[in-house]
Amino acid sequence: MDFLAQVNEFEAAALLAIQTAGDTVALEQARIEFLGAKNGRLRDLQGSLGQAPRENKPLWGKRFNEVKARVTNAWEARKAALAQPAIVLGGVDVTLPGVRPELGRRHPLTQTIAEFKEIMGRFGFTVVDGPEIEDEYHNFEALNIPPDHPARDPLDNFYLAAAGCTADTGPARLLRSQTSTVQIRIMERNPPPIRIISVGRVYRPDTIDATHSCMFHQMEGLMVGAGVTMAELKTVLRLFARAYLGHDVHIRFRPSFFPFTEPSVEVDMSMDESGEKWLEIGGAGMVDPNVLTAVGYDPEHVSGFAFGLGVERFCMRRHRIPDIRLFYGNDLRFLRQF
Repeated sequence: MDFLAQVNEFEAAALLAIQTAGDTVALEQARIEFLGAKNGRLRDLQGSLGQAPRENKPLWGKRFNEVKARVTNAWEARKAALAQPAIVLGGVDVTLPGVRPELGRRHPLTQTIAEFKEIMGRFGFTVVDGPEIEDEYHNFEALNIPPDHPARDPLDNFYLAAAGCTADTGPARLLRSQTSTVQIRIMERNPPPIRIISVGRVYRPDTIDATHSCMFHQMEGLMVGAGVTMAELKTVLRLFARAYLGHDVHIRFRPSFFPFTEPSVEVDMSMDESGEKWLEIGGAGMVDPNVLTAVGYDPEHVSGFAFGLGVERFCMRRHRIPDIRLFYGNDLRFLRQF
């Protein structure tokens, strides 16, 4: 090994030993090993320098002096740092290096909801909100769901048993089964035209499996005005799906029935490129005239469409997530991917 290589090795080893010295004892041991006047490694290098060829002495001597100064300064700086008294506050030495906290990130559903709002905002829809605990009027009656309708079965809803909220002592309360309740509250307070969305949690006692949960998120959309048509509803839904999922997504509409829309459709999207696997993502249709009448609108002068889309299912389609339960498992290995 030539002299310059020995100097470089000495510098790297000396600086590492000095910087990692945790106390004055370790630092003094590093000084003796590298800078000691009798047996230090620097003294050995100085002896080798004396035997250098005449033509190499200027270059080798310059490099030797640079390294000697750098190691000496590092030792003095480390000595001064270790000599400073520790500041202890509440049993914590605040002079010790800190521990960088691990930063979290937004949940994939939160990210999806934010993007939903941004997309629909570009379409001219205003974001509104409503309560998750509802009365039967807004959850059923105003939506043209009569008392004997199966959707009002106590086994199909989460009714709340609380003082003042029973059939005997006052109006019943339940966790809303759909975000359609928000459209009723908005139309009660505002004249047409209306163009709003509401995104939030809804609750249904469904059997939990890969595509169902007893609590999930839904985006409600409502547009009411003069001359609103079914063609506009289909256009909005297709444009929204393409904006979120890309132009390769396929949407289909199947005739269906909902008490609060007429005509009504189920909305499905393709789950793969083959077009053989489809997943229902929500329901939609033209607002039933009875619903418009219930909020004081004249169905002879205005019409409207409404839709409810499952947030989780859109997120599953976009990220190829096979099971809705992964969203609520709090598995950091899953959540760190988003």
